[in-house]
Amino acid sequence: MQKIFTAFQGPRRLVSGPAGEVALVVKRVAQRPDEPILIFEDATGRSIDFDLRGGDREVLVRLAKLVPPPVAETALPNEPRGRGRPKLGVVAREVTLLPRHWEWLGAQPGGASVALRKLVDEARRASGDKDRERQARDAAYHFMSTMAGNLPQFEEASRALFADDRRRFTGLIADWPADIRDHIVKLAYSDRA
Repeated sequence: MQKIFTAFQGPRRLVSGPAGEVALVVKRVAQRPDEPILIFEDATGRSIDFDLRGGDREVLVRLAKLVPPPVAETALPNEPRGRGRPKLGVVAREVTLLPRHWEWLGAQPGGASVALRKLVDEARRASGDKDRERQARDAAYHFMSTMAGNLPQFEEASRALFADDRRRFTGLIADWPADIRDHIVKLAYSDRA
């Protein structure tokens, strides 16, 4: 899944989209700034800085290192396959467990790696909706703190957001600048329309 970013100039939303698209729009607008421009990663709601120095090609090359394309887009079809399972995006990392955990994992069909993947998949299925709701709420709060932290009723709106009281929340932010308000609601509730 491709990361989506949104740029704001003051309270006005400039553009939403992939990193390259957003960066090039911001680069052009930043040459004649009326107000500060902030870029946010939609998945986290946190602001991020893009290095916009140089020409468009230079900016895009730097962004490709900062925000790599999704795994499916990185593999070239004619590229020779190496060891492991690159099409699955397998990444080796260290896991620290007690000996009894390693014994149990080693006794499972397929070994420790298969057992761990199954456990993680099962846990993700069991708590998937709650995890997505928490991530959406956290992203909305991070964005809201930066862009609306000094707006009227911010504290009450924050409480309503964390209480998952959508009606009260949207009522409290109704008078906020439209682009900020709409983006907060999109981050918090777009997957639960």
